Amino acid sequence: MGRFETSEQASARWHQPVRVPRVKADIFGAAREMAADMPGWTLTKVDEEALCLEATKKNGFLGGTSTIQVRVEGPEGIPNSATHCSSQSSGALLSRDKANVAEFIQKFWMRVT
Repeated sequence: MGRFETSEQASARWHQPVRVPRVKADIFGAAREMAADMPGWTLTKVDEEALCLEATKKNGFLGGTSTIQVRVEGPEGIPNSATHCSSQSSGALLSRDKANVAEFIQKFWMRVT
């Protein structure tokens, strides 16, 4: 089982949280839409209160199943948000967790900036 999540200390741009000057509720809506639109991913859980969502993807025989979790943080009513993403794989010989996070973050950054 593998796991990877965004971090402020990550050297790669697509492994860092997405920070934008927009209200967190709007950013969460964009994240939910994007997770539902990503090819091969199925949106499995949405928590509007906590601004968290979960999506899964079957990666085939060697890749097992991946689950990404996305959460949006920021102050209430102030346009400043941070979007974090993590990926966890199960039943995989070859983990794609770093690639899953980079795929989501890159597409999400392009959508919200």
